[in-house]
Amino acid sequence: MEIDLSQFSQVFFEESLEGLDVMESELLNLDVNNPDEETINTIFRAAHSIKGGSATFGFSQVANYTHLLETLLDEIRDGRRQMTNEHQDMLLLSVDLLRNMFDALMRKIDFDDPLLAQLEKQFTIEIAKGTKGAAPEESDSSNDTLVEQEATGLLRWAIDFQAGIDILRCGNDPYLMFNELRQLGELSVNLAKHLSPEFNDIDPEACYLNWQLELVTDQPLERLKEVFEWVEDECIINYSSSPVMNGNANPDSGPSNIESTEVAIPQEQQGSETVQNDVEGKRLDEAKTSNQEPKPKAKLPETGSIRVSIDKIDLLINMVGELVITQAMLSQIGQQDEINEESFESLKQGLEQLATHTRDLQESVMQIRMLPISFAFSRFPRLVRDIGQQLGKKVNLVLKGENTELDKTVMEKIVDPMVHLVRNSLDHGLETPEERLAKGKSEVGTITLNAFHQGGSIIIEIIDDGAGLDTDKILSKAREKGIVGQDEELSTEAIHKLIFKPGFSTVDTVSDLSGRGVGMDVVRQNINELNGSIELKSTQDKGSRFTIRLPLTLAILDGQLVRVGKHIYVVPLVSIHESLQVEPNKINRLSDGHELIQLRNEYLPVIKVYQEFCHTADAKEIKDGLVMVVDSNNEKIGLLVDELLSQQQVVIKSLEDNYNRVPGVSGATILGDGTVALIIDVTGLVSLAGITNMKEHAA
Repeated sequence: MEIDLSQFSQVFFEESLEGLDVMESELLNLDVNNPDEETINTIFRAAHSIKGGSATFGFSQVANYTHLLETLLDEIRDGRRQMTNEHQDMLLLSVDLLRNMFDALMRKIDFDDPLLAQLEKQFTIEIAKGTKGAAPEESDSSNDTLVEQEATGLLRWAIDFQAGIDILRCGNDPYLMFNELRQLGELSVNLAKHLSPEFNDIDPEACYLNWQLELVTDQPLERLKEVFEWVEDECIINYSSSPVMNGNANPDSGPSNIESTEVAIPQEQQGSETVQNDVEGKRLDEAKTSNQEPKPKAKLPETGSIRVSIDKIDLLINMVGELVITQAMLSQIGQQDEINEESFESLKQGLEQLATHTRDLQESVMQIRMLPISFAFSRFPRLVRDIGQQLGKKVNLVLKGENTELDKTVMEKIVDPMVHLVRNSLDHGLETPEERLAKGKSEVGTITLNAFHQGGSIIIEIIDDGAGLDTDKILSKAREKGIVGQDEELSTEAIHKLIFKPGFSTVDTVSDLSGRGVGMDVVRQNINELNGSIELKSTQDKGSRFTIRLPLTLAILDGQLVRVGKHIYVVPLVSIHESLQVEPNKINRLSDGHELIQLRNEYLPVIKVYQEFCHTADAKEIKDGLVMVVDSNNEKIGLLVDELLSQQQVVIKSLEDNYNRVPGVSGATILGDGTVALIIDVTGLVSLAGITNMKEHAA
């Protein structure tokens, strides 16, 4: 009887990929010379869970390979084998390989990677080398049985396996467990005589079978129990053992009251049981050569799920309960023939409660989409380690603000730009140990990833203490390419921005990592598509800092509605400091046409919204309208509008499905009366207005 496990496979894939993340993280934190026992156990448990689940779902290729990992890890955690750097590299490469294997399984395509065969040989050879072991205890010479047992190192296990009636319903296949036992030694499987119910009483999804197994192996009882740990609560399993005498490892025939039924297990699923003396596995560094960079983590299908804490679910249930109560109250009022003053007050109260509960529910639902940015940061320790080794650079990675939360959609789209920036820092930013020592620096370079909230945005910083940008070289290259005129002078900030020009690069030699001049402009484009921005500050021989500013969510925002002429705009509420009418004597005009207002002890540039969006307005001069003071990249700026309307939450709709990207506009929303209002991108509007350095304007 076959059971359809496809309904559970998605959960298995998610849990397995999380297990691989755990393995990778623990391996990177592992001190090879003094491995922590709990860390090794954590890695082992992750591998064992993946192996057991893969066997359950019939993914024999994954199960057989993870069995090799599990065997090596089991010897290390038991102290029978010393952990080495080579083991660490083999296991990290295995994490990459397994991610790709799961990716193929999820996409339902064949997996064919030569690295699999290379690593299988490497593990098999390593395991076959034997373990360091411990000196055997002295035994009584008169005890021949014990002497024989120590001589052979084998035990004959008799396992009485009485399957629970619901074992098949739970998706556990005894055949797969027997397959795993067969990999531990020589196995004999016998089907015991049993009492079956009458034919009409048989449940097609129930199991009425019992087996008696004999296994000759050198594995301890704990290892055998691990095979059945998925079903031990619903089955009766008894174990007994006896030593193998005179080196005879053939399992004895079953008792006379046992009906022998040999279970045929395909040879290709049995895994590696012996190692031929003439096997010459390729060394690990050959595998590393073909996989110098970690593979991208396998992506779940687009219908992927998101894990939510039970506390958030409970909160949602409570809020829905409050909505039901409010709905019942309003429904009761609606059934009245006449609405008196008391009923009218109750109606108003009910509508206020409805608005409150709806807002709370909306915020809670949005919180479900928020994930800590550690989900994105988790891939960088491996990336930095591998590329650092490849380049011969010593690198210390510092992660800060890992609990800062960000919308899942935004996080998924920002990872690739972050990877490119970190690779650039490793390849071009950080110097070699010799170069750093010559400059009086520590030979170990530092890359810092930092995340924090600021207003309605999340800030992500990528900082390195490397060589920084060479402004003279950048300017010379820009003039050579005709991007900048020969006599044109640029500020340091403007020179730094040249690296975001399409195809611009100062690198003379193209590396495998970067330097092809097709990256930084794409990074900025991807960030712009998220309604974000990127800034660069760099000091030669001190290092560089990339600052990415992103919206917390792409779905909903709190906005201030404003009117400019006949048009309604939405300004993000978190960007607004204040709104005011400006007296004429507080207004100053600069030679370039920009206008400043004096606000207490500050001078702020003002953007006339109607001019930038090319339409008319009631108030064409600052003195005739309202100035809304907003924040743009930590600088204050004024927006001239005609009128302030209401504040409300709006649902963000993208315009780019049907229109080209409009500078200064991040999206649109539909108001309650059906009117479409554009959402202002303050930073984009500042750029559109040509105010590149507001401090200089305000000086």
